[in-house]
Parts: sequence; structure tokens; C-alpha cells
Amino acid sequence: MKEMRGKGAEETVNERYTQWKSLVPVLYDWLANHNLVWPSLSCRWGPQLEQATYKNRQRLYLSEQTDGSVPNTLVIANCEVVKPRVAAAEHISQFNEEARSPFVKKYKTIIHPGEVNRIRELPQNSKIVATHTDSPDVLIWDIEAQPNRHAVLGASNSRPDLLLTGHQDYAEFALAMCHSEPFVLSGGKDKSVILWSIHDHISSLASDPGSARSPGSGGANAKHASKTGGSNDKPTDSPSVEPRGIYQGHGDTVEDVQFCPTSAQEFCSVGDDSCLILWDTRAGSSPVVKVEKAHDADLHCVDWNPNDVNLILTGSADNTVRMFDRRNLTSGQVGSPIYTFEGHNAAVLCVQWSPDKSSVFGSSAEDGVLNIWDHEKIGKKQDSVGSKPSNAPPGLFFRHAGHRDKIVDFHWNASDPWTIVSVSDDCGSTGGGGTLQIWRMIDLIYRPEEEVLAELDTFKSHLMTCQA
Repeated sequence: MKEMRGKGAEETVNERYTQWKSLVPVLYDWLANHNLVWPSLSCRWGPQLEQATYKNRQRLYLSEQTDGSVPNTLVIANCEVVKPRVAAAEHISQFNEEARSPFVKKYKTIIHPGEVNRIRELPQNSKIVATHTDSPDVLIWDIEAQPNRHAVLGASNSRPDLLLTGHQDYAEFALAMCHSEPFVLSGGKDKSVILWSIHDHISSLASDPGSARSPGSGGANAKHASKTGGSNDKPTDSPSVEPRGIYQGHGDTVEDVQFCPTSAQEFCSVGDDSCLILWDTRAGSSPVVKVEKAHDADLHCVDWNPNDVNLILTGSADNTVRMFDRRNLTSGQVGSPIYTFEGHNAAVLCVQWSPDKSSVFGSSAEDGVLNIWDHEKIGKKQDSVGSKPSNAPPGLFFRHAGHRDKIVDFHWNASDPWTIVSVSDDCGSTGGGGTLQIWRMIDLIYRPEEEVLAELDTFKSHLMTCQA
């Protein structure tokens, strides 16, 4: 029975994918499909490097989670992002699933001490990224100063430019960077949320990359670490920084953290204790608000709306996304969401607000689907002109079904707001590796309805003359 169920599910995924691929020319303005030899657990846009007539060049951060036959790596790639309304419809659907995309090119490889579970970029300095691995420490890398390495078996690990210490157990996933200050936030299995300032170190890295990685550099509040953590790590003399604050209030592993977009003192966290907690450094190290039962299961992810700071999203193992208003988070300590979004049939792994439109967000899950929602559409009468099928969940207006296994991460592009990078771990379905996709839905889907109808009206006479 188990085998039959598995086979049935596989056929369903393949049928869904086949149908999706046939619709690519209609639904997408651009799509790049990039086959990964090894899965990547995180994907992030970096700075825009160059603007041209038909496409822009931009940094992309990925990882390679290997089986040990070669080292784990942090990959810095250069990506060519085709501008809106440039790609031909028939061209974007003609990709080979087994091939690497010509739009994605490796720029630099860093041999990472352990798996790269999470990558985050520092808004104040585009050269600096932080990574989480299976260790208590947060690793800070100066992308430009790090040497390019060849990932072969036996190669020594690259040395982080800085270590952030303080966790008493593994800190694998919860990681965030502050929008306004060079602050780093992390959570881990020790049930703690930890805050660091890397202000002094960013100054030294930026002014003299060489000295920042030599023994003896590191500033007044730093010490030298003896190891980076994990079983395959070798001693390093990377300078390290101790916490600015340690915040305890969770009863289980902290799975995700996020800064308030308008404040370096306020942040939130979620964990396997089903809690959403809001913190404020000015109020001490205890929770400001603790939502005891934000979901009916573990919470995997959280995001704070950059365009409306009252709205917070959470994603959970109960397959749902919930939207909370921080002015009214609880009802008798139990979570009181404004709305629960039900559009996945497996655990939600990642949620993120659009950088462009305050009511739009995305959610990805273990079901291999990335949903795009607009909460302002909830409760509004839907137009019958193909806006969505009647059985679609309220608020859902686009479903990206290009992955055939769990989508572990995605990231909106702030430089090109409707362009998204998403990555799936394909070990469960296609036998290994991963799939990276960079895509942009056609603008007729998200632009104001009156605008779209007016544009289509200009083509009406032409369409009337077309053969069926």
C-alpha cells in the first residue's frame, strides 16, 4: 500500500509539472531553470552589478550540500536577469531539466566548514554575508576578500572572517540581518535568541581586508576562537565577537528570527514550541509579547512586512500561513491571527513579503509549490475573466509549480521586485541534486485590472482578425 501511495503521489507531481510546463509561455515573462548537482538549502540575491539594455547582472548566493565526497561550499554566482517584456514566450519554455542555465555562472567558491543551512546578506555592506551551519557559531564572510577555492576532497576549509559566538547548542536555521544597523540575530537548539553587533569588524574588513583575517585583528570586544564547530572542522584563528544580548523565552528550538524593518531594537522569533515572540532590547531580555499557540504545530518561518510594520507572517508544519497584527496578537495568550492562508498540503518552510507591494507575499512548502498571495484580495468579488479558479483559496493569485520536490528557500529580488529565485532539494524525487529557478510572472497577472484591460483593448481589433 505504501509503495502504491508513493507511486500515486509521484504521478501527481509529474502530472502537475507537465501541466505547469505547458503553461510557461502564457504565465511567465521570464524563466531560467538551473540544474544543481548538489542540493542548496538557501538562495539569496546579492547586489546588482551592472545594468544593460536587455538584462542586468546581479550577485546570487547559493550553497552546495554534498554527501562528503567533496566539500560543502558557499557559492557566489553572477546571474543575468533578463528585463521585463524582453524574453520570447517560446524561448522560456524550451529548457532542459538536466542542464545548467547560461544565465547563472559561478564567480567564487568558498569551502564551508559544514553544510550551509542559511545565508543572509548585510544591507549596509554588500560584500558581507552570514551563514549558519551545524554548529553553535554564526560565520561571517567578506565575499570579495575571500580567496576562490577549488572544492576537492581533502581541501582545507576556508577561514571565516569573523565568528559570532554565544550559542550553547547548534544554531542551524534562524538567522537575520538588521536593515539599519550592522546587527546579526540568531536562534538555535539552546532555545535562545542572540543579538550581536559587528560594527567594529565591518569597519576593519572594509578598510583593510588582509588585517581583518590575520591573528591579532578583531577589535576590543573580540577574542580568538579555537574552532568553528562541527565534526569536520579544523582549528582557526578567526576573530570572534561575543553577544550584545541573549534572549530567552522559547521552550524549544528557535527556527526563525526577523528584525522589525523600522527598528534595530525590535525583533521577533518563532520556534518548535508553537510560539511567536516579540522582543525589544530596551525592555530587557524577557519577551515583550509571547503568543503561546501561534499555530497548531511547530513554526518554521517568520517575516515582518517592510511596508506595513504592523503585519507579521508565520509559516508552520500545520501546512498554513498566518498573518498577525502586532497590535492585537493574542486572545487569552492564544494566537489571534487576522487570517489563516490554506494553500499548501505540506509543511510551510519559507514565507516572505514582497519588497514592492505591501499586501503581497510568497510562501513555499514541502509540497513543491510556491504560492503568491495578496491579502487585499480576500473577501473581494473575483472577476470571472480567468482571474482564478473558483476552488482556489482566498487571496491566492499565482501558483509556481515548476519544482518537483520541497522548495526549501526563495527570495524576492529587491532590484527587480517581481523576479523571484527559488530552490528545491530534489533528493526525494528525481534521485538527487536540486533545482534553482529564477522567474517572473507575466505582468498582466499582477498589474491593476483597469490598466490590463485598457492594454488588451488596444489589441482587440488585431485579435478579432486572428484565426482560432
